[in-house]
Amino acid sequence: MGMVTFVDETTSGDRAAGWGLEIAEERLALRELIRRRVFQEVAEFNARTPEVFQGLVQPEDTERVLNGYALRTPRRIDPEVQSELALKAFAGNGFLVLVGDRQFTDLDEEIELKLGTEVTFLKLVALVGG
Repeated sequence: MGMVTFVDETTSGDRAAGWGLEIAEERLALRELIRRRVFQEVAEFNARTPEVFQGLVQPEDTERVLNGYALRTPRRIDPEVQSELALKAFAGNGFLVLVGDRQFTDLDEEIELKLGTEVTFLKLVALVGG
């Protein structure tokens, strides 16, 4: 079992503090890695139910705010729905996934999860005026 660190970055240069998730497998398809990340962040949100969701992708019926996404009505987030949103965002170039210096583009491609693996989720930010 190893700890994988997830880090969110944006093309505008913002970098969030990383957080870890223990993963037992040594190899995992990118699709499953994204799914586990989303399930973890949703589980943490649902356990605390704060006003703002800080996750990989924007949940339905929320508004983008400075530090995440504000829910219009307080509720639990469905991890299955959120996972599907994340996979659609990846397919639509909403974010890139980098492991070390390598970009992964295929959801079915397996990633080798060595001890201390850092996975960067690079969120693409639209250019102003472009």
